[in-house]
Amino acid sequence: VLFLFIIIIDKTCHTVPVMLVASSCLAKLLFAIDLLGMLIWSLKNDLKQIAYQDSLCVFRGYFMHAAIAAQFDSYLLQAIYRYITVIYPTRLFWQSKQFQGFLIGLIWVCAFIFAIPHVVTGEIQYNADNQICETPFHLSFVIIYNIVYVYFIPLNGIMFIYVKLILYVKEINKRVTPVNTVSRAQRELKMVHRIVILVSILLILGVPYTIFIFIGFFTQPPKYHLRIATAFVYIALLFIMITLFQFTDPVKTYIIKKLKRQSNIVATTTMQMVEVR
Repeated sequence: VLFLFIIIIDKTCHTVPVMLVASSCLAKLLFAIDLLGMLIWSLKNDLKQIAYQDSLCVFRGYFMHAAIAAQFDSYLLQAIYRYITVIYPTRLFWQSKQFQGFLIGLIWVCAFIFAIPHVVTGEIQYNADNQICETPFHLSFVIIYNIVYVYFIPLNGIMFIYVKLILYVKEINKRVTPVNTVSRAQRELKMVHRIVILVSILLILGVPYTIFIFIGFFTQPPKYHLRIATAFVYIALLFIMITLFQFTDPVKTYIIKKLKRQSNIVATTTMQMVEVR
């Protein structure tokens, strides 16, 4: 919430790259809120020692899938923008706030449409052991559909762009190229590398989730598999937000500036009090 608030109030953050980061941050915020709702309901049922599906259970499951899809799509959109600024620097319309804003809206619409089959097919089911509504981990069309749309397409797209930019930077370094062109390409490659790091954190901490899905293709997953997988997701969100803060220079600069100003005010006030005494 603080991250998004800073982006809104600080004019130096009103740029296309930060706008794209804000979309990723919003996806994480909505995902975290949804997970918090699941956690509160699970804890409530656990304390009462009951298994009960509330009216919002399926909606929370639907919303979770939509938020995850929006998150990975937002990373892909960031990578595409970096690729465009390097390979097609003269296509200014493609880099404009209006066009990128349209793409941001498009990926959000697609994310919520993507999650509809999970509900229509009845695959989002209440799991009494884990006190959560989620798609059962078994070999089905919805699971394969989920893997392809949420993970396979965005991740392969990001890695393709990353490799293409690496090869492009190596190529322009071999020939006579204006310094500003080389520096821009290297800067954007660095940004895509950061996106790869963010995605890698999600993938590494999502290993238990992946393992349980794979187990579900052949046999019944462990009794509390969703609780275990969700615990790792909470940790992943924490690491992602810390990393995102480190990588978003305008937001980091704003916070550091505010902290320095506050410390200067405190120091000045202290000195004045000493002088009065």
